[in-house]
Amino acid sequence: MASYERDGKNRPDPDALLALAEKDRRGKLTVFLGAAPGVGKTYAMLARARRLKQDGVDIVIGLVETHERAETSALLDRLDILPRLNIEYRGKMLCEFDLDAALARKPRVIVVDELAHSNPDGFRHPKRYQDIEELIAAGMDVWTAMNIQHLESLSDLVTQITGATIRERVPDTVLKRADEVILVDLPPAELIERLKEGKVYLPESATRAVDRFFRLGNLTALRELALRRTADRVDDQMVDYLRQNAIEGPWATAERLLVCIGADQLSDKVVRVASRLASGLNAPWTVASIARSDQETMDEESLRRIEETFRFAEKLGAETQHVTGSDFVTEILKLARREHATQIVIGSHRRKWFQNPLRASLADALAREAGGIGLHLVTADVPAQPRKLKRPRLPNLPAFARSFAAAFISVAVMTIIGLVISLATRLPNISLLFLLAVLAAASAAGFVAALLAALLSAMAYNFFFIAPVETFTIASPHEVFALAVFVVAAIIAGSLASRIREQAQAARQRASDMQALYNFSRKLAGTAKPEEVLWTSVTQLQSSIRRHIVMLLPQGDELEMVAAWPPDTDLGVSEIAAARWAKDRNEFAGAGTGTLPNCRFQFRPLTSPHGVVGVCGFEPGDEGLDPNSERKLSAILDQAATAIDRARLSAESAAQATRLEGERYREALLSSISHDLRTPLATITGAVTSLRELGERMSPESRDDLLQSIEEEGARLSRFVANLLDMSRITAGTLRAKLDWVDVADVVRSAVERARKYFPAQPFETGIARDLPVIRADSVLLGQVLFNLLDNAAKYGGGEPVNIYARHDGSDIVVSVTDLGKGIPADDLDRIFEKFYRRSKSDGRAPGTGLGLSIARGFVEAMGGTIHAESPAVKKRGTRIVMRFPASEKTEGKQKP
Repeated sequence: MASYERDGKNRPDPDALLALAEKDRRGKLTVFLGAAPGVGKTYAMLARARRLKQDGVDIVIGLVETHERAETSALLDRLDILPRLNIEYRGKMLCEFDLDAALARKPRVIVVDELAHSNPDGFRHPKRYQDIEELIAAGMDVWTAMNIQHLESLSDLVTQITGATIRERVPDTVLKRADEVILVDLPPAELIERLKEGKVYLPESATRAVDRFFRLGNLTALRELALRRTADRVDDQMVDYLRQNAIEGPWATAERLLVCIGADQLSDKVVRVASRLASGLNAPWTVASIARSDQETMDEESLRRIEETFRFAEKLGAETQHVTGSDFVTEILKLARREHATQIVIGSHRRKWFQNPLRASLADALAREAGGIGLHLVTADVPAQPRKLKRPRLPNLPAFARSFAAAFISVAVMTIIGLVISLATRLPNISLLFLLAVLAAASAAGFVAALLAALLSAMAYNFFFIAPVETFTIASPHEVFALAVFVVAAIIAGSLASRIREQAQAARQRASDMQALYNFSRKLAGTAKPEEVLWTSVTQLQSSIRRHIVMLLPQGDELEMVAAWPPDTDLGVSEIAAARWAKDRNEFAGAGTGTLPNCRFQFRPLTSPHGVVGVCGFEPGDEGLDPNSERKLSAILDQAATAIDRARLSAESAAQATRLEGERYREALLSSISHDLRTPLATITGAVTSLRELGERMSPESRDDLLQSIEEEGARLSRFVANLLDMSRITAGTLRAKLDWVDVADVVRSAVERARKYFPAQPFETGIARDLPVIRADSVLLGQVLFNLLDNAAKYGGGEPVNIYARHDGSDIVVSVTDLGKGIPADDLDRIFEKFYRRSKSDGRAPGTGLGLSIARGFVEAMGGTIHAESPAVKKRGTRIVMRFPASEKTEGKQKP
């Protein structure tokens, strides 16, 4: 019994709540299920629709098949009916469901009959249940009807019961996802009576139906299947309700099935039986194929059959896995325990009397080792055929010529060596040389070469080394036996050698594929933009599967083709629609799928943990991709999706860091403004108030002091606003220096004079070398930089003299400003040029906005110079700011061009 308690309170099952929330975002599916045609599914559906119409609900008849039944046709009166789509198909006019018209009309409820119907070629979807899924995704509630015989997992069982082949099938997942299943039941005897009265089919058709399909036993069996499947669905709904509402349920411990398949025809039956078993147990199930790691890879036909079985299992709701191991039993049990499987389902063929009785079957071995895991055996309808030895395909003429050449050369060489040895001495085991020839031929050209080498070796050995020599006659009986043993041994040895060769080729191919994927992953690791990822992926895909490739990225609600091979590839309207479908529904679309199958490309979504990040399209060709290419494609697309997601997250992280940095600057700016604006404004306001209130009563000296303070604080505000404007120009990248020939000495003297006016009590000392060459700079920006540096030095110099030096150092002009204040720790020398960075003073809060040095760096770099800070080594205190500018070729004094 499952219980959801925490701190004494019941809690709903999170998975059940998530499933409920997902259903609330979509329309609802109601299936009217019957055991056979004629039980009244369409009649019940239309009768319910009329009641809903009377209640004012917007309900539309999308398509209904009345089969000319009068009582059913009468129910269509006063119901809104969607016009059908008339198309010509193979010389006939067909009236089909108009999906686009239904999407445009978008009623609250739409009735679409015949869930298992197949659409004609050229439609968006090959099956009607796919049309209905699109309607549900668009938010409409859909009512539909089907017979139990059309359910995919029951089709083989229905064929076995009735003898009729079921061609139109619906995956079990469609019925499992239905929100409501309404069973329309009618006793078999009454159904047969209705059939005889002509209420189901026309009289001539009814007679044939009673003799074939509508037999009492058949209808009874079909009715039982319908009742069982409906009961299973009702039980699932009850469990979901209990879990969603945190009601302690009496449901059993969860079951999980592991289904093992191979490349034989029994696998389809195993999957169908497992699907029915999983449906009855309401259990998840996994289908696995196990390949031997110590044998060569399976042939293409076997791989394709396994992939088809996997796709069939996925359509029925299973998960699929490929497993490689050296022992089937060990790998099956290991996988079962890893997946927490409670039951294993395998196929089992009936043995014939002449098959090896000493060799344990897979079922027997699993039964001995399962250890508490249930085992279900699905038997074949016919006895298993004896396992045939793998026969190589007959080679074409060039391949046969190469095999014959390898065999002939190897045998000829060994024959010559044997004859040379025979001239020197007689060896009784000279046949071993020819065994070596067989091994050499097998290693060089495969099994056919080994077989030819064995036959040629037998002939050469008989002709040259068995008495009487130079004839094919054998005199001694024991030589006949020896030759026969040699031929058998040579063929076996050649077969083993050719198998080893095939394994080596397969291993080299796998290693090559792994190396290619590794190189691809390394390339992706070095890409920072989604566009680069797509171009890298296109190149890798084209070299791997040799098909035309297109890659698309979402741009808002649209898709943009970013990369393609060939680069001039264009997509038509149907291809764009299929790509959008793949993105919006996170499923395959286009060629070879159930959505727009007539497209030239097949589109697959690139899915990451954060959703669909792109779409890949490729041309599958007439035969589609072989299993090896399919695996390469899946691996490359998975890596590409991860790389795109990583690039997107990196860009979002950088944007977030920029936003955080901007927020930090904004807070620092507000803090600076609140202090550096409030102080001068308070001074100005106080001075103005004193002048206004006291007026003539103040002495002229007091009035002059107040006016001077207003002037100084106004200048301070002006510098503050100028700094903010300069910083905004630097940050926005709009600062443009007006470069001209500038005399550094003139700019230094001008900046010092300006600083002395603002700081009359601060001593400034200058040292300017003679005959300094001119530099290419902006005199206004350079003067502002020097003033900012002098302003900063005056604030932090502690009243000590500030030294300004200008000198010639190699090919550079060096200008330095040195104060003798407290100094800066070595770790903070680089940080002082950051915006809003301020050193603390010993008497409390640091003065200024923290923008002066940052502006100085921006100005200096705009003029092509460099700026840095250092601590003077002489007096062990203070700070020196050093600027370097390239000197001009004019070195004759201060002469300007």
